[in-house]
Amino acid sequence: METTMHKVSKDTVVYAMSAKNKPVLYANPSETIQFETWDALAGQVKSADGGLSGLDWGRVNPASGPVYINGAQPGDVLSVKIQCIDITDTGVVICGQGMGVMGAHLEGVTVKIVPIKDGYAHFSDNIRLPINKMIGVIGVSPALDDGDIPCGAPDYHGGNMDCKEVKEGATLLLPVNVPGALLAMGDLHAVMADGEIGVSGLEVSGMVTVTVDIIKGKDLPLPMILNDDFVMTLASDVDLDIAVDMAVANMVDYLVKNAGLPPHDAVMLVSLAADVRICQVVDPKKTARVEFPRNLLPV
Repeated sequence: METTMHKVSKDTVVYAMSAKNKPVLYANPSETIQFETWDALAGQVKSADGGLSGLDWGRVNPASGPVYINGAQPGDVLSVKIQCIDITDTGVVICGQGMGVMGAHLEGVTVKIVPIKDGYAHFSDNIRLPINKMIGVIGVSPALDDGDIPCGAPDYHGGNMDCKEVKEGATLLLPVNVPGALLAMGDLHAVMADGEIGVSGLEVSGMVTVTVDIIKGKDLPLPMILNDDFVMTLASDVDLDIAVDMAVANMVDYLVKNAGLPPHDAVMLVSLAADVRICQVVDPKKTARVEFPRNLLPV
């Protein structure tokens, strides 16, 4: 049976995840959607010469969409399988005064335009970095009572989690908070390390192909990521310690409720086998994740 393919243009963007956003597309479960996306700077920076002078900060972190998923209702889980991420052949990376972890120690702003070729980002004549394509901003509308959440911020709805495991082959699970979920995404990175300490990955435009589905009647500590090797829980908070505690508690909760483990066994297994990692420490809320090996889950 032929699969329906939808496409979202990068000309239809939002700057906040919100129940008030009007859908640009309606899609059914099991259908495939292509999201054309801007980079995090909305294509405004094309040269390193001018730094960020003249940048319209109101256009930063655009997310293409949103898409209304037919049949998705509050309490459901939205499954987003990332099939493919295609990126442009150059990226932008920035750092400077007031930005990121080291912003208090820098003067001025530096912009670098980085060519991407043969699977590598050519940072300089003698430094090249292997590509690890990922989606920085991907999320759904928050609950109606929670108002609007800017695309630059992560929270329980997803958003700007800047998690490098949101990549090809992974499935992201998000809560459905309003009818249709209202899925949107953008802020692709060609290269980014855990932490994103300088406030920027290698920012690129591109095209993301996903398949969406709806999971009903499942109690999951969302957001979560599944891939061939790991189950991952994520959490965000202005305090990184709290984000870590939340991500750990979510993993223990998952193992107790969905793998049938007693609470003490779940805690011991997480302590022995799960890695706690930091996604990013530069957004309004910091994001942590816990990675648990799937081969240890009861069949």
